[in-house]
Amino acid sequence: MTQHQSIKVTEYQSFKEFYPFYLSQHNNSVCRLLHFIGSLVVLAILASVVISGSFKWLVALPVAGYGFAWVGHFIFEKNRPATFTYPLYSFAGDWLMFWEILTGKISFKQ
Repeated sequence: MTQHQSIKVTEYQSFKEFYPFYLSQHNNSVCRLLHFIGSLVVLAILASVVISGSFKWLVALPVAGYGFAWVGHFIFEKNRPATFTYPLYSFAGDWLMFWEILTGKISFKQ
């Protein structure tokens, strides 16, 4: 893509409208698994901070959460993470997808 080409950005009116697009960006089962692992690590870090009172670990949250997810996108899904264009909706999408995987509504398999 040259600097003169632009990426088409859809204006989503709601998270409900955005979420199907978000899921379409996570078709690869390894990508979904890496998102899930990253979210678990984030929750483990948060629990550790609460239990230990050591707030310095909070700086690891974005590294853990986005690190796993971005590896999934760049290496396995081979797409650009939606968080680059839709940061708030993507953040919400990460946690809803995590919950739906945890509860069995979404599978790691395609």
